[in-house]
Amino acid sequence: GPDVFSSKNLALQAQKKILSKIASKTMANMLIDDTSSEIFDELYKVTKEHTHNKKEAHKIMKDLIKVAIKIGILYRHNQFSQEEVVVVEKLRKKLNQTAMTIVSFYEVEYTFDRNVLSKLLHECKDLVHELVQRHLTPRTHGRINHVFNHFADVEFLSTLYSLDGDCRPNLKRMCEGINKLLDEKVL
Repeated sequence: GPDVFSSKNLALQAQKKILSKIASKTMANMLIDDTSSEIFDELYKVTKEHTHNKKEAHKIMKDLIKVAIKIGILYRHNQFSQEEVVVVEKLRKKLNQTAMTIVSFYEVEYTFDRNVLSKLLHECKDLVHELVQRHLTPRTHGRINHVFNHFADVEFLSTLYSLDGDCRPNLKRMCEGINKLLDEKVL
């Protein structure tokens, strides 16, 4: 076929490649807002507490940040087709619903239902897979599964929402951050 060169596509590939190599906190701070970063820090703490494995908690958060940044780059560079933009809107609505559910379960005692929250998170995972199907590698799809399967795990959610558990202060800070993102219409 014809020799097609696109510096825009090459730059996008380079950014994705760089991000696959560097998902350090410094890099994340450049590309993720302060409130989201604080929520991620709390998620890391509760993940480490739940898994009792610092290395695994770090890997889950690294995968989360990589996926979030890659989707952000694709979005900023208008890489999504019209059909995928529809999926972006579905995902945005589902994330909003999930965020409001997370906060509601925290603020209204005895309403927490781990199966409801797990189902919402799995629906988000399916939408993320659908969105990035033609853009990202099978390895990244594995990262998506790794992240969502951890956070949607009913045992993890039960630990997180335990009224007398060690994670309660972390959940409070996460919900404060989520409320801020909801108020600012980020979520």
